[in-house]
Amino acid sequence: MKPLRYGIVGGGFVATFQCRALQQVRGAEVVGFVSKDPVDRLATWVRETGLGEGRVFDSIGQMAAEVDVVAIFAPNFVRLEIAEQIAEAVKAGAPLKGIICEKPLARNLREARRMVELLGGLGVPTAYFENQVHMKAVQAQRTQLRPVVEAMGPPTLIRSGEEHGGPHSAWFWDPTRQGGGVMSDMGCHCLAVGWYGLTPPGKPVRFLEPQSVMADLSLLKWGQPRWRQELLDRHGVDYAQIPAEDFATGMVTYRNPETDQRVKAQFTVSWMYDMQGLRLLMDGLGPGYAFEMNSLRSPLEVFIGDAAAASAADTELALEKLQASRGLLNVQPNEADLYGYTDENVDAIAAFRAGRSALLDLEYGLEIVRLTMAAYLSAERRATVDLTDPAVRQELEDYVPLIQQGRGGEVLF
Repeated sequence: MKPLRYGIVGGGFVATFQCRALQQVRGAEVVGFVSKDPVDRLATWVRETGLGEGRVFDSIGQMAAEVDVVAIFAPNFVRLEIAEQIAEAVKAGAPLKGIICEKPLARNLREARRMVELLGGLGVPTAYFENQVHMKAVQAQRTQLRPVVEAMGPPTLIRSGEEHGGPHSAWFWDPTRQGGGVMSDMGCHCLAVGWYGLTPPGKPVRFLEPQSVMADLSLLKWGQPRWRQELLDRHGVDYAQIPAEDFATGMVTYRNPETDQRVKAQFTVSWMYDMQGLRLLMDGLGPGYAFEMNSLRSPLEVFIGDAAAASAADTELALEKLQASRGLLNVQPNEADLYGYTDENVDAIAAFRAGRSALLDLEYGLEIVRLTMAAYLSAERRATVDLTDPAVRQELEDYVPLIQQGRGGEVLF
């Protein structure tokens, strides 16, 4: 069976991580890239590792004509432009078997709706990439606990968290380009994995009905003068003028349509976790059972003393967003697999070969954007947002958070 030929739009952090994941996936090869930023180094690595041709194309239309799958791994603020070019290529005859979009689908619900209109109406299967749903730890607990859940009932509370010291690239910090701060960047992960974790075995991923969202957003570290200056010097983003939140927490309430039971998903995300590096937490409680996971529990630790610290060329090989180059370091030997990137590609490839969309499709991505927007609206109003109210749902369709507008000072200071 011939491998599915990937064409990747983007050449930054996410594209690199996804290529590392694809090394571990059967039935896929990376034909090439379209990127506004230099991508030669990544393309060379793809060729040298035997992952694919690693060509650099001049346009999305040119690449789409020569691949089976187009994967959107480019920044949030260019997603609509990319979707338009993919749609044009398909209508011009590009024989795509699948379209992938990395989280978040869009910066707001209006953009998300347009993404679905452009790509969902092409007759091409889609995949919304939300890696945490595919984490082996998440899937394993569902498998292990399935008989218990069927006997005792599904979980009633999921708590999830994602934290690190802050993004790599300047555009992530700019709320007008990224779509907000940490809630937009990482809150979507927790919203998705919380919803999925509460869902009873055998039910569709959108089985539980969102009822309400309450959230609190704050600027705790990166709004202080010292750290604002560091952010300005390092990335050219001025949080004195266009601040975004570096901490967000909240709760989503869901309804089981078969039993009318309410269940809860709590989330906490931050860009100020100045410890080892990226940390993912999740736990769940059900009647008579529980589970918990922590991505920093590693089978490997290394120690680097002061005298040897200068020789540590790239300590982030040990752990994403690593905060130190010396001392006792946690090492995750296979982060791409740990975080679910490998298995979301496995799922997408199997789905595309069968002519269907993946476990999570673009419509699901749109619903995650809706929950994210509800969190921003809740924080602005300091009130719970009722998602069962038709007027509120209509308001969210055109809602653009103040933080995303560059007016974060009105709600964060």
